[in-house]
Amino acid sequence: MRAKRTSLVHIIYFSRLTLSSDPAKRSAQVDDITRVAQKKNEFAVITSLLMIEGNFAAQVIEGERTSVHETFDRIAADPRHREVQICEWREIAKREFVNSFKCAQRGGSNDTLFAKANLLPMFQRGTPKTSAILSLAMAIQADAMSRQGIDHLFV
Repeated sequence: MRAKRTSLVHIIYFSRLTLSSDPAKRSAQVDDITRVAQKKNEFAVITSLLMIEGNFAAQVIEGERTSVHETFDRIAADPRHREVQICEWREIAKREFVNSFKCAQRGGSNDTLFAKANLLPMFQRGTPKTSAILSLAMAIQADAMSRQGIDHLFV
């Protein structure tokens, strides 16, 4: 028996970032990405998590097919991203993420999670595993929720 088709999809991609090497300017650029993406995602009813490690980004985007497609097209055309590559685009039964947009840069409190995922060598080779990206995103979300005293989600 075939599974029921849904219009809910997720896309997982990675790219090279063209952000400033100056820490203050880079922070301002990431803040701008976060501010704009959160507004656009809320309007489009998209949930997502962007992970940044060095000059690489990976993101999981979830929502209705048309909204996800439009969002990805906008990202692919953004000059701050280059060599944008889709790892996975598929239908999903339910959302895994709760925030319209969340950004996690490697450092301090999440360094252990990024180290365990070991994505940087895969990014450098251009061959990150979809499962590794999704696992890191889920671990980052779980860690953030745990820090807020939330031990499980009813999604």
